[in-house]
Amino acid sequence: MKIIRAKVLGFCFGVRRAVDLAEQALEAAGAQSEVGSLRLRRPEALEGSKGPFTKVYSLGPLIHNEAALSDLQSRGLYTVEESQIDTIPDGSTVIIRAHGVTPHVTNTLELKGCRIIDATCPRVKASQKMVERYTYENDYVIITGDKNHGEMIGIAGFAGRNFIQIQNAQEAAELDIPNSDKINVILMSQTTYSIKEFQKIQEILSTRFRNLAVMNTICPATNERQQALLELCNQVEGVLVIGGKNSANTKRLYQTAAENCRHAAHIQSASDIPPEFYTLQTIGITAGASTPDSIITAVEEALN
Repeated sequence: MKIIRAKVLGFCFGVRRAVDLAEQALEAAGAQSEVGSLRLRRPEALEGSKGPFTKVYSLGPLIHNEAALSDLQSRGLYTVEESQIDTIPDGSTVIIRAHGVTPHVTNTLELKGCRIIDATCPRVKASQKMVERYTYENDYVIITGDKNHGEMIGIAGFAGRNFIQIQNAQEAAELDIPNSDKINVILMSQTTYSIKEFQKIQEILSTRFRNLAVMNTICPATNERQQALLELCNQVEGVLVIGGKNSANTKRLYQTAAENCRHAAHIQSASDIPPEFYTLQTIGITAGASTPDSIITAVEEALN
């Protein structure tokens, strides 16, 4: 059996940075948890303790990979949804994940006296600033992406009046902006959005709005993974796409693999490898932006 890795796979810069910041916060919290000769080794020992122990909270899942998230949680990371922000004790350490949050959420944490560790991806941060700038200059911003995705929700919080989110080409074709010939219309995108879909939307809107300016805010890592996967599909009989079931970019990788390779499977760990793959002579491996190197290696070792 021959196993070939895609040239680009696994952690992207933004996710790796968020995980690194979380690990540093957990190490710092662990150091503060040492009381006298007592050295805590088990995160569950924090529960019900009366000592000056420091918990670390993440607003929403820090990473869309169950195995990686479980490892962080076992070391003391507590995941709290934004809707439950009031349950976080005042003065706690709180990590803002790579997707970012709205200014309202940040302000709420500041009022609670929390120590905020901002792990927002720099590319997402740039999009937040662009939306804030353009919409408050009375330009009209259209942004493509999943309206329910954490990144899109966070970006929307920075927008003024002239802002709309669309999810696909059909919505673009139905979009109506009054007096669009008198204002600048800016087209942006979620950083992990499909480049092909973005190009379709751009073509549609360019025929409808004379003053359309396109800001391609899709992260290059997204396209690099897709292109590396297409190249991989031409070399193998089957492709394993490794990543969390809730990871949007991993789902898109699997869709591409299924369309371009006879055998394709979306797995989260080595235990999920379909039996048919052990009968193939050449297998390709790719992984979503939230997949740790250790899981990729474990899948490769299982195949071998």
